[in-house]
This record gives sequence, C-alpha cells and structure tokens, in this order.
Amino acid sequence: MNRKHLAQEKVTCVLNMASREGRRRHHDLVPLAALLSREMKNEKMEKPTVRYGNAAQSKKGEDYFFINTDCQHVPGNPSTTFSVFAIFDGHNGNAAAIYTREHLLNHVLGAVPHGLGREEWLQALPRALVSGFVKTDKEFQRRGETSGTTATFVIVDRWTVTVASVGDSRCILDTQGGDVATLTVDHRLEENVEERQRVTDSGGEVGRLSIAEGVELGPLRCWPGGLCLSRSIGDMDVGEFIVPVPYVKQVKLSNAGGRLIIASDGIWDAVSSEMAAKSCRGVPAELAATQVVKEALRTRGLKDDTTCIVVDIIPPDNKVEPSSPPKKQNKWRALLFRKKSRVSASKLAKKLSTVGIVEELFEEGSAMLAERLGNNETSAQSTSGLFTCAVCQVDLASSEGISVHAGSIFSTSAKPWQGPFLCAGCRNKKDAMEGKRPSGV
Repeated sequence: MNRKHLAQEKVTCVLNMASREGRRRHHDLVPLAALLSREMKNEKMEKPTVRYGNAAQSKKGEDYFFINTDCQHVPGNPSTTFSVFAIFDGHNGNAAAIYTREHLLNHVLGAVPHGLGREEWLQALPRALVSGFVKTDKEFQRRGETSGTTATFVIVDRWTVTVASVGDSRCILDTQGGDVATLTVDHRLEENVEERQRVTDSGGEVGRLSIAEGVELGPLRCWPGGLCLSRSIGDMDVGEFIVPVPYVKQVKLSNAGGRLIIASDGIWDAVSSEMAAKSCRGVPAELAATQVVKEALRTRGLKDDTTCIVVDIIPPDNKVEPSSPPKKQNKWRALLFRKKSRVSASKLAKKLSTVGIVEELFEEGSAMLAERLGNNETSAQSTSGLFTCAVCQVDLASSEGISVHAGSIFSTSAKPWQGPFLCAGCRNKKDAMEGKRPSGV
C-alpha cells in the first residue's frame, strides 16, 4: 500500500471516530423543550398555588382595596412573580386612600436595589416597605389635602409572606392546625401604650373628647386633630408625630400552606381574629371573604365600611383547601413562630418541613427611621453614579446627602458619615416625625 492510500485510510478512520463520538454526544444532549418542561415542573413543585376572594359593604365609601397577582420584581421574568393584597381604610375623606392605592406599590419597588436574586429581594423588602410608606405620605401631603388612611400591605412570594401596616386594619394567618396568629399591630391610642408614649414624647397630646363640666367621651385621641390612631398615611392637619412608618413582619410558611384574612376595622370591631377564621373554615377563598363580612354584619350591623380579602396559599397539587376545619386539635401541630436571629441573614432560606411550623424571618415596629433604614456602608448609587435618597430615591451629589444617623441617639454604633442618606426634604420629615421641629415647618 502506498503512502497516499495509507494517509486516506487514516483520515477516514479519524472521521468515522469523530462521527461516532458526535452521535454519542448528541444522544446525551437533552432537547431544549424537555429542559424547559423539566424546569417548569420543578418550579411548579416549589411554588404554592395562590387563590383569593374579596368582599365589601360600604357605609362611608372610604374603604379601598388593591389586588395584583402578577407582579414581577424582575420585569419580564415570570419566575420572579409575586402577589400583592392591600386594604386602605380612609378617614376625613377618601383622597389619601385612593392616592395610596395608586402609588404605594411603585414606591416600594422603587426602593429595592436592582439586580437582586430572590432571597436578597426578600431580605430587602422590610426596608423598602418603610421607604415606600414614608415616600407615599410625604408626596400626598404636598397636595395639601387633610384626609388620611390606614394601610395594610401584604406581599406573597411563594411561601414567604411580608406584611407592612399602619393604623388598625389587620392581617391574620390561619394555619392547617387551626391556630390563628396576627401579623400586624393595631396603632390605636386606646390599646397601644407604647404608641401613646411616643406621641407625647414627640410633642402631641393624648386625651379623650371633653364636653361640658369636664365629662370625657369616646376613645383616646391625639390632639391637635382628634385622631384615635398613632400611625397613618396623610393627616397633615394632625401633626407629623402621627407617622407613616409601618410595622413590618415577614414569615415563611411550612409546606402545609395557610390562609390570610386581611380586613378593615369594620370587621375587627365586630369579630375577633379567631371568630373570623372559624367563620370561613372549609370554604374556598372565593367565598370565604363574603362569609367573614356576613359574620361581621350579623354581629354588629353595618356601622362602618367593611372590607375583607381572603388569600389561600395552597401546596402544589393539593386539592384540599388549607383552612379546612381540623378533625382533632393536636397540641404538637399548634402554630409556632421560630424566631430567626437578625445576624444570620444568610439563613433566610432555611426550610421547615414540620407541619404547622412558621418561621419568623423579620419583625420590627420602631417609628425611628435611623433604626428602620439600618446601616449601609456602601450606599446605593443610581445608574448615573450619584447617591440616592433612601426614602424618595432622588439623586444626590456626594455633598448633598445627610446620613439618616446624623445626630441620632438611637444607634450608638452608627456613624454620621455612613449611609443610607436622606435628601434635605426627607431629613426634615424625619425630624418632624421625631418631634425635633414643629410640624409643618
């Protein structure tokens, strides 16, 4: 065999080997459609089903609600979808409730840094909610209208529920075991001793309505203005010690899911949390809200606007509603809140498989922005390279920002040159809420 034929045989052998290797590798490849199907199946297994219902009866026309089950914290990415449910109970008119319903979500999302993964996004939510509430209040007060509103704002992202609230609307959690937990704090001066003290320390007066011969009537109110709540959005004629800084609680449900009942005080003035939960157990969410409203009207009548949203967070492929009545109460399945250490933020994703266990990821109710906005040594920068105000998100030159900790006595470890930073307007807002300057100046 001559050299030419030998070379041709070698080339043919190499090509045949390459062809066989290519066929083997091609056999190992998974079609794109199969990969997507597998990923969607895994996603479905991880994500609970969210069902909801709402009902209302109007007396004054000042209750409003907001529902959006198709929000995305990364626009265009369906895997980042979350749901928002909110109730706004207005007073002295409906302007504040309407404005808050239209703008609060955008203000909250605007305060979350871009490019975060899901766990980082959940960790950023509590601070962003504080910023969003304060910004909404500040912008509404610029309109010069005197109405105000409570706000109970609930974000459901898979098994994690984050609730922010001011006022006396309420969100409760009913678990499979039949135990009920409250995820909000009522900011009524009558019941909340800490808030009464904060209002008086900030320059307000707390007392009942006085009539002839010194007779006092009704609940405790804040003067000037006579508001019986210590926190709200709006109410510029009452005093800025009535603050929009929300109580925030974030919990992670077990894989048994749960039921949320969100309602205005028209419900809670008539029924207890346990009564509301019990009245609609075993009823689908679509009808449960109506059942809660009926129970409140049966108990008290229509004395106030009465609004309710029921949200069921249901395990995948589970056809049984999560709030069905338990056949037998089992003390080992009672609702437990397992508190998470604040220093172990990296463990937020810890999973609890035990039925009925709820992990508490975050809880804070302080009215002080220096505490709520925290420390940030590398303050967030906008795309233009400038610093941004932690509340209203406006661009700041490096010489314009004022640290939220400047002059603060609430955090001894904070440094006044350390972020986050506030613009001059938000710094004035912070000082007014803490009683460091007269309201409206």
